[in-house]
Amino acid sequence: MHITRYTDYSLRVLIYLAAEGDRLATIQEIADSYDISKNHLMKVVHQLNKKGYIETIRGKKGGMRLHMAPQDINIGILVRETEQDLSIVECFSSKNACKITPVCGLKSMFGEALKAFLEVLDRYTLADVILDHHRPQLLRLLQIA
Repeated sequence: MHITRYTDYSLRVLIYLAAEGDRLATIQEIADSYDISKNHLMKVVHQLNKKGYIETIRGKKGGMRLHMAPQDINIGILVRETEQDLSIVECFSSKNACKITPVCGLKSMFGEALKAFLEVLDRYTLADVILDHHRPQLLRLLQIA
């Protein structure tokens, strides 16, 4: 299984904001903390705001913070919402051109694997990612004061 960079960045933004607590964070802070592109993060933040995961405040003292409690942010749901295409193999796609699809067992096997992958992620929330006993290390690694 593989998730896109977009989903990875979405998770990183949420982790950062969960570590921050109620303090407003900026896209630039998060980009600097993870050493990733601010432009990519702008798209991610826009969608996270649109989906209700975060709230953004405009203005000189603006920024963003979580709009939902970490225990209410389900990782499986987030992955489904941020992944454009969970097709593991071509036969999952509407543009499938594989000749052997009608007689091939791979589609059902990969379908079962995808279902299991998502079922595992469905058991976890953002709160499970932000473990209290790792919080001091997380704050230090993310350079959050």
